[in-house]
Amino acid sequence: MVAHLVRLRLTLMANTFRRSVWQTIGFILGVLYALFIVVMAVIGAVAGGAVNADLTGQVIVVIGSLVILGWLVIPVFAFGTDATLDPQRFVTFGIPRRSLLAGLAAAGLTSIPGAATLLVAAGVSFAWWRTPLVVPFALVGAALAVATCVIGSRALTTALVPLLDSRRSREVLMVVALIPIVLIGPMIGTVAEYFDGSGFSAADISAMLDSVVGVLSWTPLGAPWAIGLSVHDGAWLLALARLLVSVVTVGVAWWVWDVTLAKSLVSPPTSTARGGKAKGLGWFDRMPSTPTGAVAARCLTYWFRDPRYSASIAIIPLLPVVLAVAGGGLSELVLILAPLTAWILAFSISADIAYDHTAFALHASTAVSGRADRGGRVLALTALAVPVLVIFLIGTLVATGRWELALMLIGITVAAFGVTAGVSSVTSARLIYPAVKPGDSPMKQPQGAVIPTMIAQGVGVLAALVLSSPVIVLAILTIAQSLAFGWACLVVGVVWGVTACLIGIRMGGRWYDRRTPELLQQVVAQA
Repeated sequence: MVAHLVRLRLTLMANTFRRSVWQTIGFILGVLYALFIVVMAVIGAVAGGAVNADLTGQVIVVIGSLVILGWLVIPVFAFGTDATLDPQRFVTFGIPRRSLLAGLAAAGLTSIPGAATLLVAAGVSFAWWRTPLVVPFALVGAALAVATCVIGSRALTTALVPLLDSRRSREVLMVVALIPIVLIGPMIGTVAEYFDGSGFSAADISAMLDSVVGVLSWTPLGAPWAIGLSVHDGAWLLALARLLVSVVTVGVAWWVWDVTLAKSLVSPPTSTARGGKAKGLGWFDRMPSTPTGAVAARCLTYWFRDPRYSASIAIIPLLPVVLAVAGGGLSELVLILAPLTAWILAFSISADIAYDHTAFALHASTAVSGRADRGGRVLALTALAVPVLVIFLIGTLVATGRWELALMLIGITVAAFGVTAGVSSVTSARLIYPAVKPGDSPMKQPQGAVIPTMIAQGVGVLAALVLSSPVIVLAILTIAQSLAFGWACLVVGVVWGVTACLIGIRMGGRWYDRRTPELLQQVVAQA
C-alpha cells in the first residue's frame, strides 16, 4: 500500500506537467534550486566539520531547529496539508488506517521540500566524518528529524482542520502570519545593528550560541540534531536522553495524526458558515446602475470579503511600523509611506482577471465592455485608497514636521497611484498567470506560477517605474535643489497620474475587448 500511494503521488505530479509547460519549467527550476541548497548545505557541513566540529554541530542544531519549525508552522498558515493525496478521497476504499498513514507519510517525501530535507539531513550527518563513530548516530538523528518534520506537520494540520475550515479563522491566521513576515527585514537589521554596536566579542557570541543550543537540544525541534553532537562530546547519557526526546516526539505526533485522521474520516469536517443577515444588495445598492458601477460594486465586495484582496489591506497598517523600525524612529524615511502605499494598492489589481478564476466565465458572458471592466476595477480601488492615502499623507507630515514637502508628496503619491493603476489595467488584461484560487491562502503559490508571475510582475513594475520617472526626478530635485520644484511635482504628478490611469484603462479595455475569449480560455486552463 505504501508503494502504491507513493506511485500514485508521482503519477499525479507527472500529470500536472502535461497541463502547462510553465508548471514543468517551474518544477525543474525548483528542483535545481533545491539541489543547490542541498549541495551547499552538505559542503558547508563537511568543510565545517574539518575545521571546527563542535561549532558546526551547534550551527546544525540551530538551523535544523528552524527547519523543523518551518515544517510545522508553514502548512498551518498555508491552510492545510498538501491536498494531492487528501485522505478524504480514500474513505470509500476501506484502506487500513495504519497503512494509509504510512503511505501518506512516505508520499510526503516525494515533494521537492520533502526530498530536499531528507538529502540535507543525511548529508550534514557527515559533518562528523573525522570521527566516524559519530556518523551512524547522526544519521539516526537525521532520520528522526525528517520523521518529525513530515509526521509532525501532518499531525498538526490534521488536528487544526476544524479551525482552518472556518474562513474567518483562516483570515485571522493570514493576518497573524503576515505580521512577522513583514517585520523580518527590519528585525534582521535591528539585530545586526545591535550586535554591531554593542561591543560583543567572538567569545560572547560563542557563549550565547552555547546557551541557545543547550536549550534547543532539549526541545523536539533540536533534540534529533543534537544526538551526534552529544556523542561527539562523549556525553552518552545526554545522547540517550535526546534520542528519547526525539523518539517520544515522533511517537506522539504519530498518535495525534492517527487519532485526528480517524476522527476526520468518520466525521468529515463540514463548513460551519451560516447564512448571513445581509439586507439589500450591499455595494450594488450604493454604486451607479451602470456596467462600470456594477463592476466596481463587485470588486468592492471582493476587497472586503476575499482574503486574497484583504491581504493587501492587512499589510497597510503595518507599513508605518516597518518604516519607523527601519528608519530608527520617525525619521524622513517615513515620508515615503504614502507613495509606497499608493504603489502597493494600485499594483494589487494587476492579477484581477486571474483572481476571478472560473467566475470570469459569467463576467465575460454578460458582454461587459473592456472600458467598463477596467474602469470599474480602478474605481473600486480608488474608493478604498483615497481615505488611506490622505490619512498617511497628513500623518507623515505631522510626525516629521516637513510640511514644506507637502506639495511634492501629494504629487508623487497621485502619480504613483495613477501610473501603477493604469499599468495594472493593461497587464491584468494582457499577462495572465496562475494566481491563488478562491478560498486558498494568499501566501499559497500555485504550482508552476513562479516564472510567469515573475515575468508579468517584473514587466509591470518596470513599466510603472519608467513612466513615473519624470515625477520621481522632480521629487528628487525638490529635496536636493529647491522647494520650488514641489509645485512642478504637484502639477506634473496629478496631471500625469490621472492621464496615465485613463490611458491604461483605455488600452487595457481594448485588449480586453479583443481577447475576451482567449482570456477566458487562459483562466479556465489555469483553474
